[in-house]
Amino acid sequence: LPHLVPAVLVLGLAVLHTAPARADGMVPQTSVVVIDEADGEATINVLNTDTTKALLHSVILDVEEDPHAPTVIVTPPLAHVGAGKTQQVRLLLDATEPLKRQHLRRVTFEGIPPADTSGTARVAISFRQNLPVIIHPRGLERNQTPWTQLAWSLQGNTLTVSNTSPYVVRMNAKVTLLPSGTTVELPRTFVLPGDTFSAAAPQGSSVSADSTVRISPATVYGYAVEHYDATLQRR
Repeated sequence: LPHLVPAVLVLGLAVLHTAPARADGMVPQTSVVVIDEADGEATINVLNTDTTKALLHSVILDVEEDPHAPTVIVTPPLAHVGAGKTQQVRLLLDATEPLKRQHLRRVTFEGIPPADTSGTARVAISFRQNLPVIIHPRGLERNQTPWTQLAWSLQGNTLTVSNTSPYVVRMNAKVTLLPSGTTVELPRTFVLPGDTFSAAAPQGSSVSADSTVRISPATVYGYAVEHYDATLQRR
């Protein structure tokens, strides 16, 4: 799923003169971090794939759509990682009250190259890996197929999805209405517990006979699975 894999973003360029480029990359071992409330923390290994040491900068980010997600603390936030070496990063859950549903936050890992003291003009590029962090409540049963609990409806050319389950559902933002084969693009690649949002089919589409929506979901750990067909309710 191209929308579900971790995004690699170019953070910045430091250009001195025309010179060869050097890329520094910190690669996490998984594409998703899951923190179980019962454990209170999770760990992830991050590999420095560059040929020189770099400073690993780890940051927890809020998800605008989940403003009540509990606090997560990352440690160490800064760490020197040698070339080809691995750094273990801990994500500590700081929940003020018991959780009733899964929550979503994000964590970024950025490799910052050391200052160049060789006197050679270079272009330095740093990359940032951005991963989802799913926070799982204590005692909540694991659900390997949470997308089956989504409710889909169609009113005119407007497709609506609702999630009344306690699980975060991740999937490709592009879904297909059947039998017309019309593609509708959702506003994001995740549906939070309690979420309801809509997206319009392309102008001119004929979806009046459609009865099914086909989605391409992902597991909790971000792996794409076979498509899933859900029944469309009519409004």
